[in-house]
Amino acid sequence: MPEDKPANEIPRGNATGFIKYLQYDFNSGFLVFLIALPLCLGISLACGFPPIAGIFTAIVGAVLTPFISNSELTIKGPAAGLIVIAIGCVQDFGGDGMTGGWTESDMAAYRAAIAVGVAAGVLQIVFGLFRGGILGEFFPVSVVHGMLAAIGAIIIVKQIPVALGVSAGGEPMEMIREIPHYLMEANPAIAAIGVISLLIMFLWPLVTERVTFLKKVPAPVVVLLVAVPMGMGFDLLHEHSYTLQGHKYQLSEQYLVKMPDKVFGMFNDITFPEFSVLAQGKAWKWILMFFIIGSLESVLSAKAIDLLDPWKRKTKMNRDLIAIGAGNLCASLIGGLPMISEIVRSKANIDNGARTRFANMWHGMFLLACVALIPFYLHRIPLAALAAMLIYTGYRLAHPNEFVHVYRIGKEQLAIFVTTLVVVLATDLLVGVAVGILLKMVIHIANGVSLRSLFKPYIEVQEIDENTSVIVARESAVFSNWLPFRRQIEQIGLIQQRNLVVDVSGTKLIDHSVMEKLEEVQRDFEQEGLKFEVRGLNVLEPFSDNVHATRKRRPKIMRRVAFTMESEYFPRLEERLPQSGASIFSIVPCNSSEGNSLIRIEIILSQQFCESFLEFIRQEVLTEKNIYACVDSIEIAQHESREA
Repeated sequence: MPEDKPANEIPRGNATGFIKYLQYDFNSGFLVFLIALPLCLGISLACGFPPIAGIFTAIVGAVLTPFISNSELTIKGPAAGLIVIAIGCVQDFGGDGMTGGWTESDMAAYRAAIAVGVAAGVLQIVFGLFRGGILGEFFPVSVVHGMLAAIGAIIIVKQIPVALGVSAGGEPMEMIREIPHYLMEANPAIAAIGVISLLIMFLWPLVTERVTFLKKVPAPVVVLLVAVPMGMGFDLLHEHSYTLQGHKYQLSEQYLVKMPDKVFGMFNDITFPEFSVLAQGKAWKWILMFFIIGSLESVLSAKAIDLLDPWKRKTKMNRDLIAIGAGNLCASLIGGLPMISEIVRSKANIDNGARTRFANMWHGMFLLACVALIPFYLHRIPLAALAAMLIYTGYRLAHPNEFVHVYRIGKEQLAIFVTTLVVVLATDLLVGVAVGILLKMVIHIANGVSLRSLFKPYIEVQEIDENTSVIVARESAVFSNWLPFRRQIEQIGLIQQRNLVVDVSGTKLIDHSVMEKLEEVQRDFEQEGLKFEVRGLNVLEPFSDNVHATRKRRPKIMRRVAFTMESEYFPRLEERLPQSGASIFSIVPCNSSEGNSLIRIEIILSQQFCESFLEFIRQEVLTEKNIYACVDSIEIAQHESREA
């Protein structure tokens, strides 16, 4: 939270806010520009697009979307999360990007890909107009995290050859097997730039923790300050060779970013789509992937930034989706990459003290000025340095902590996460996400969720008083029936402005996704000054200790303690029964072979009371003769209401 945050004042991105917060937004826009410049170039190259395409997208996102979306702090632009789709689309249309040089087939594939981007942008606009911003509510959390981890792994694998100065391509699994070969074939000079750049990306956060005044200097800027002089030292601007340990290596401009060679030369690189490819069936596969994955990532990023916003302003997701669609439409029409609300740059925007959406605009203005006026200096940036930045980005997406975090939520969530990740690596994003969703449904059915409640929530609305309502949920509350469930919550609570209680005591299962969504809803109610409460979670058993773990109704486990004792000693035990917490007990007279008068006692105890009662038995009762005791666990079947 900014230290100089004004008390009781919420900044707004209007005409007044533009002037009032100019200092903060201008400063943040410049610092975000320093991060965005190399990332836009690197992401564009990784997508198989010309490097200038990423700059086009960032500029369009900065100039257009602030006037459509109400999101104050998100930065719109190209994102690493869409690299896998973009390069897949380019390759499907016969291109390979900059691998082996820019050819006519690469240009044709590029024009086909931006036509796909235009169509995806139109779909996003239509979806936003029809209130499709709720799309992000459907996808299970573990599936989304598995998809992002897979994207991270693919980015790493695809960029390793670039960082080493090796030309390579192929499917992710194939490239993983080839990593030892890439290391053997590495160009030492280029690899030195790549490795040092990667070390800076990983070590710079540790440096800034110790030297706090350096926190304002982004790691990508430090990489450029080191990598560009290294490239000049290796004389990459001129084609030549060098020999090292008996091996001859080539160096040339192919290892530098290709940029216009004159002022305002960027406008000569504007490229128009080839719309005829939309008649091909394969084009619509990529349109759907750009539309679904891009929209999902953008909605999730906007939600994450809302949580980080010091003023807790809330983005209207439908409006934001329209803005993203309009941005994609316009950017693709001039040859730009697809865009989303990008979370890394948005987080930097917050950390640098931005107040309104005009910080996004200023970062785009700086990009425009830089690329239009000094493109020949950008040409000196080594590709290996950009690849190192993307490897670091991929590592953050597929961080080992993600696996640990998901495992702590539940083993079944880890199974879904890993399955999604592996299938995405082996096939593609849509298939991986579909398999992850299918697996989650199978797990739900195995845990007792009926087919009828898999997509339909069984809920009943009751009124407590004039200000408060109760939603009683039955059967199940899972990701696949959450959308109608949420609509009911919003209608009763946020639209009618009523306090709301959600009673889940009658459900069989609440999954991890819904547990997280209920927490999000609670924050929405708090922002509106309303009360939101979830009741009945205590009667459901969580799959782990995590607060968001899936919860399931299980048979109640009780302890049965059975005694056979001489009746004369029973009064001592009888005195203890009222304090024992016994829910059920029985006393049956019986006789021993010795002719003694005995009684058999069975007591049903909760696990909570059982240990203290057994201690009493050991110390006070089992010291007498002719007393026998046994203990076992039993399941108590509970009646469940079938009312819907």
